[in-house]
Amino acid sequence: MAKLTLFYTDGCHLCEQAYELVLRCVASDAVQHQDIVEDPQLMAAYQTSIPVLKSTDSARTLFWPFTEQDIKELLK
Repeated sequence: MAKLTLFYTDGCHLCEQAYELVLRCVASDAVQHQDIVEDPQLMAAYQTSIPVLKSTDSARTLFWPFTEQDIKELLK
């Protein structure tokens, strides 16, 4: 079950960097990808902020740039 949701869009090099950083903290099956282009509400909320990482266990959200330590704190 995913512990984190990564909001992204295709072709975003920062999103690719964020995903690589996330994989240092959790297994790939613990991350759900959500393309913001598929949802007008997500597009409005995150279009200038991606990548965005959100815990599925809480309402806590990280906006780029975030660090490996930030991700570990999010998972607590």
